[in-house]
Amino acid sequence: MPKNNIKILHIDSNHPLLWNQLQEAGFTNEEDFTSSKEEIEAKIQNYNGIVIRSRFKIDKTFLDKATQLQFIARVGAGLESIDCDYAIAKGVHLIAAPEGNRNAVGEHALGMLLSLMNKLNRADKLVREGKWIREGNRGYELEGKTIGLIGYGNMGKSFAKKLRGFDVKVICYDLLDNVGDENAKQVTLKELQEKADVLSLHIPWTPKTDKMVNSEFIDSFAKPFWFINTSRGNNVVTDDLVTALKSGKVLGAGLDVLEYEKLSFENLFIDTEKPAAFQYLLNSENILLTPHIAGWTFESHEKLAQTIVDKIIKHYNW
Repeated sequence: MPKNNIKILHIDSNHPLLWNQLQEAGFTNEEDFTSSKEEIEAKIQNYNGIVIRSRFKIDKTFLDKATQLQFIARVGAGLESIDCDYAIAKGVHLIAAPEGNRNAVGEHALGMLLSLMNKLNRADKLVREGKWIREGNRGYELEGKTIGLIGYGNMGKSFAKKLRGFDVKVICYDLLDNVGDENAKQVTLKELQEKADVLSLHIPWTPKTDKMVNSEFIDSFAKPFWFINTSRGNNVVTDDLVTALKSGKVLGAGLDVLEYEKLSFENLFIDTEKPAAFQYLLNSENILLTPHIAGWTFESHEKLAQTIVDKIIKHYNW
């Protein structure tokens, strides 16, 4: 098929280079950032490709109407907003861009961990209130600690690389074999739970990882630990995390993602009364919260777009 006959619908805004480079390569771009899912479905049969972030789910109904669809490109790391099995069965090529924001996620996870262990957010708040409290803000050092990573793909490897400058031991657990490298030793989940002083999640949201971090999982750790989650909020049962924070089993938590987020990640589910567990997080000084921005830097905005362009062009071998 000639390039100018391949029509791509952009249903989320992205870095301008994505649109411009696809246009320069000969593709036909069209955008629709405001129509409902049903309105998009009514015209999707006219397009060969879709570029999305997370505005709505690409489900079986959508895919059945997309009769000319050749690819779906998500400008982000995960594909959980797409019914991947059904799309692949229909011959649709799936494209994601974890390479584009892995560095940002690794840096954000490190920043969260250092802030938590050194009580930087708490100390800053107290000084601003006129309270000069030194002993109450005594922190902990990373040196000598064991950092446990669950998930050792793009994000986990990036975080492990950032930790090379510290005198720490980094271990990882992953469903795939032989993913460990010079930055992290691959171990069993049991060994990770026996040794980790810090747990950081770098996994997608799947049926296998949904609500994975619950009371049973947390209680399986031999030592109290700090917890970092820059993956997906639904991988954690917030009520159980709060129970562990109250008991001291979890020493502190850096949460860039929450189970209360909408699928689009642009808003929380919370519209009125906050769940008790969420209110506890908001009131706690050993909690660091950010609004799903670990991979949301100025640099990653451009890298994500460039990765998607390159993969689309490579798919058509041009």
